[in-house]
Amino acid sequence: MTNEAQQVSTNSAVEPVPSRKLSDYTSSPYPIGRGTPMPLGATPVPNGVNFAVFSKHATGVVLVLYRKGESEPMAEIRFPDNYRVGNVYCMTVYDINHRQIEYGLRVFGPYDAKRGHRFNPDEILIDPHAQAITGRGKWRERGELFTSGNDFPYRGRIPGHDFDWHGDRTLNHPIEDLVIYEMHVRGFTAHPSSGVRHPGTYGAVVEKIPYLKSIGVNAVELLPVFDFDEFEHNIVVPPPDAPINYWGYSTVNFFSPKAGFAAGGASEGEIDEFKYMVRELHKAGIEVILDVVFNHTAEGNEHGPTLSFKGVDNQTYYMLTPDGYYYNFSGTGNTFNCNQPAVIQFIVDALRHWVFAYHIDGFRFDLASILARREDGTPLGDPPLLKTIAHDPVLGRTKLIAEPWDAGGLYHVGGFPDYGRWGEWNGKYRDTIRKFVRSDAGTVPEMMQRLMGSRDLYPTRGPIASVNFVIAHDGFTLNDLFSYNDKHNEANGEDNRDGANDNNSWNCGVEGETDDPEILRLRRRMMKNSIAILMVSQGVPMISMGDEVARTQGGNNNGYCQDNEISYLDWTFLETNAEIYRFYQHVIAFRHHHPVLRHGYHLRGEDYQGAGIPDISWYDVDLAADQPVNERLTLAFLLSGKHAKGGLAEDNDIFVAMNMHWEDQYFSLPQLPGKRWFVFANTGVDAPYDICEPGEEVRLDDQVNLMLTSRSVIILVAREVDEPDPVQPQTAQDSQGRASKRKTKS
Repeated sequence: MTNEAQQVSTNSAVEPVPSRKLSDYTSSPYPIGRGTPMPLGATPVPNGVNFAVFSKHATGVVLVLYRKGESEPMAEIRFPDNYRVGNVYCMTVYDINHRQIEYGLRVFGPYDAKRGHRFNPDEILIDPHAQAITGRGKWRERGELFTSGNDFPYRGRIPGHDFDWHGDRTLNHPIEDLVIYEMHVRGFTAHPSSGVRHPGTYGAVVEKIPYLKSIGVNAVELLPVFDFDEFEHNIVVPPPDAPINYWGYSTVNFFSPKAGFAAGGASEGEIDEFKYMVRELHKAGIEVILDVVFNHTAEGNEHGPTLSFKGVDNQTYYMLTPDGYYYNFSGTGNTFNCNQPAVIQFIVDALRHWVFAYHIDGFRFDLASILARREDGTPLGDPPLLKTIAHDPVLGRTKLIAEPWDAGGLYHVGGFPDYGRWGEWNGKYRDTIRKFVRSDAGTVPEMMQRLMGSRDLYPTRGPIASVNFVIAHDGFTLNDLFSYNDKHNEANGEDNRDGANDNNSWNCGVEGETDDPEILRLRRRMMKNSIAILMVSQGVPMISMGDEVARTQGGNNNGYCQDNEISYLDWTFLETNAEIYRFYQHVIAFRHHHPVLRHGYHLRGEDYQGAGIPDISWYDVDLAADQPVNERLTLAFLLSGKHAKGGLAEDNDIFVAMNMHWEDQYFSLPQLPGKRWFVFANTGVDAPYDICEPGEEVRLDDQVNLMLTSRSVIILVAREVDEPDPVQPQTAQDSQGRASKRKTKS
């Protein structure tokens, strides 16, 4: 945790001396009329456009109009004082075609940094509510307005939304039925091996929908697609191998899709292409969740650029110290003032826009604990923003997922204000599974909680509050988790200081790449163990792009700036690592096939359905005195199919046994009258015998004793048979007893 002094910027910018006065703007070359204050932004009306701009502390606003693509304004029109309604400047400009213009704002007011005011009418600003912007139309290209030295390279645009949705709407899958695929729009298809027509674009995602379907995912979580500048305002275009803002966690505008991810670039091509992507994903039954960044903006602290919010109303939009400096709970220079009432409305407007105009199914909120801070940065017990989002009628069926921590030290895992709506990225799930799989002692008690949907963290919210993951974009890939003990971020240009140092990883004996067949075999097993455990855990599983084909980043655990093969999905891995891909396919299909793995409410350890066994039974838990729980590396559980979905669904009984010991282990199998055990997956054997297609499970020869290879997971399915039950030896125990703890001879 960093202390408050480290959260504050330390130097004030030099006060500008504006060359313009509000009195300079006295007439308009176009007819104007009193506008309407809502909605904010620019809205087409008959024969004109209504402009509405909020600023509490401004003394005047000038609208700057451009003909599309031209560098010089065609008109600069002052909002008349008597057109102001409350704190909204509103004006309708007639005789203009919204499709043929671009616009910006000059905002007048005091420049008094100590009081938080940074108005400068010499700066032309992006309207915060602009629904599209121009200036960065193609990925890694500066654009004409930048290269010409124009003072205002970003322009607001007024798009039409006359897209043919073919009757599409949000899918509203039950959240417990989701398997989420976290991906970067560009990185998914930018590699030359992708074979798509326009690599790195929304349209290319559509070309790869059959691949997403083949994995079995039914939701994609897209890294930031709100418009951002990959060059981060560099004056000179950096060389191709230089680090850039690849991930996109630095928003320039919150209402517009990133034009550089579209094949056609700006001029509304990105809007239609983004909608096309969403529509086609929905046709395939795949929801679209956006990773959104409302905790900070691209403007940084006082040394950063003034693009929009700083110049429109700095004191309103940012968290400021009593001396006017920027709090930095985001780690990026500024912190959005999320619980200021006007900013709450702004954020809700943006979310509604994406749900209504783009049919988005859900949002994952980056560094969401910031959204629970008051204006002075202190934590709130009842944050109005989170409550407003949770109860907003337009967002009423939208999935809400928090990253429940921030860079200022708030850690809300298990305690994020949820209002019956919010789910969480469960960082404790990630850490516990990693430790257990790499054979850390003392993890078994917590593993039990994580496998059941983290009842200890979400006692009243159910397992659906827990988004379970082993890997996300910020960290090692799954392959690298078992190939590197240490991060290797030298390519980022920060002397390997960036990125997390504690990854709970294990290189299996050799750091990095190796030709040793036994180490490679062990690494494959560790990857299979991880995904198998994830898919049999209650909660909402999320996998990361490329892990299904063992993608590597060469040990880089912070690829935020790597627009190259470090971050791209190399499609040749689909053939090279077909074994991992096949395992992912089948284990995800198994989860979809078995509702007993997807409870919406916490398991109770009780038989409330008259099944003869509880909804969940634990094995290898009550340990002998000489083997305390903190030394065990084995765990097993039995799920009752008659309790699936709380008894609303019928399913097979499923038994899962996990041995993370470096020696083989024997278990005694639960005995279920009239049923026999069939093997779905056993990571302790080599492909192709490691996993079956669901429904094609192989009958287990020994129905009493089960031997688990070292560091392996086995998943069994019970099926009814018409044959006598086996006679159990005296050492075998009843179906709710505890497994034998005998080991093989070393």
